[in-house]
Parts: sequence; C-alpha cells; structure tokens
Amino acid sequence: MSAMVSLRLESVTVDFSVYNTNTRSLRNRLLHHGTGGRIARGAGRRLLVRALEDVSLAFEHGDRVGLVGPNGAGKTTLLRVLAGSYEPAHGRVYRHGRTASLLSVSLGINPEATGYENIMTRGLFLGLLPEQVRERMDEIAAFTGLGDYLAMPMHTYSAGMRLRLAFAVCTCFEPEILLMDEWLGMGDRAFVEKAKRRLEEFVERAGILVLASQNAGLLQRVCSTGVLLDAGRVKARGPIDEVLDEYKQAA
Repeated sequence: MSAMVSLRLESVTVDFSVYNTNTRSLRNRLLHHGTGGRIARGAGRRLLVRALEDVSLAFEHGDRVGLVGPNGAGKTTLLRVLAGSYEPAHGRVYRHGRTASLLSVSLGINPEATGYENIMTRGLFLGLLPEQVRERMDEIAAFTGLGDYLAMPMHTYSAGMRLRLAFAVCTCFEPEILLMDEWLGMGDRAFVEKAKRRLEEFVERAGILVLASQNAGLLQRVCSTGVLLDAGRVKARGPIDEVLDEYKQAA
C-alpha cells in the first residue's frame, strides 16, 4: 500500500437543481426559512439546493475518519464527492490511491442474476479484472456466509443479504481508500461483528477510511478523527471523542 495515499478537498461546493417552476414569493420565503437559506434561485426559474458549501478537508495515509451530523447535513454528498460520483460546482478534489466506496448496495447488481454472477459484475464495477474476481470468488463467497443462496437470483435476497455480498466484494482486494455510508449497521449481529473486524484489519494496514454513521460506539471503535457537518458546512474537526461531544451538545 502506497504511503502517498491521500484525499484533499479545496473549497468544494455542491449544488443540486430541484425543479423548474413559477415559484411565488411566499413559497420562496417559506423554502428559504425552512432550509436555513440553502435553497437559492439558479438560472431562469431553476432552484438550487446547496448540499456542500466551501468544504476544505485533507485526509492522509493512516487516517480513520468518522463523519457525523444531523440528517441532511451533507455526509452522503461528501462521500460521493470523495468517491468521484459527484462533481463540485466550485472547488477541487485531489485523490491519490485505489478507492472503493460502499455507498449503494444496488451498484452493479442485477436482481435476475445469481449471487455468484453478481459478485463478478460488482467486482468489474470496482475495476477488478475477471481473473482477479475469479481468484477471490471462494474467499468472497465464504465471507458472505450466504451458502446455497449464492446460486439463487438476487431478487430473492433481503437487504441484509445484499449488504453482505456488496461488503465482501468491496473489501476483498484491499482498497487504499475505503468510503462507507450509514448502512454498515445493517445485517445480523454476527455479520456486523465480522465486518467490523475486517474494517479494523484494513485500517491497521494504514489506508484511509471515511465512515458516515450515527452509531457513536462504532465510530469510537473504528475511527480516530471526526468531522462534524451541519447544513453542508464543516463545523468541527478533531479527535473523534471531542467531535462526538460537540455534536451531542449541539443536538
């Protein structure tokens, strides 16, 4: 694993178009009041939601970062920017290292295909070669714990079963940068504990982990640094315990 692994955001702002409409002034005032001013008028009659505003952060080799904040704070948007799924309206993102993101259980999944077939498809989505996936197929299958279900179509799987497959594929090839969203907590207790152990093994190899979660216990166990987001802005960054305390006091 390269010692040059890094993630850096410089003054990143992300806007989303909401809709085109003949918006009346009263509705504009209500939207502005209810969202803290995060809805603005774009070109023409287009409305924009500012999901992130002027975010500057730097993560380096060995960082284990927990993202916290209320619903709508911008945690998932930030993860998608780090993953390269969203392009900022303003600012720059610098990414050095092989990146894997567990931001969507459905990414690369064909509900009519079997679990084995979807292991191959999702591996290809993550940039692995077919032979690399085949070499790891037995390991991935064993980690999922799905047994004979892997020969069945994915539409028969529960959400927790889909998570098992997605997590097993994503973490099978030692990514240098791992980005994860809240749904790590899905699944049965035994699998969650196994997933936590794999995460701990990953961070011990000194990659970068960025995990968004409302689970304070998980964040304290896995992460060393915290970032508090609120209304798309960074409100605090520091040791995870201090950031969690600040978040609790602000709630």
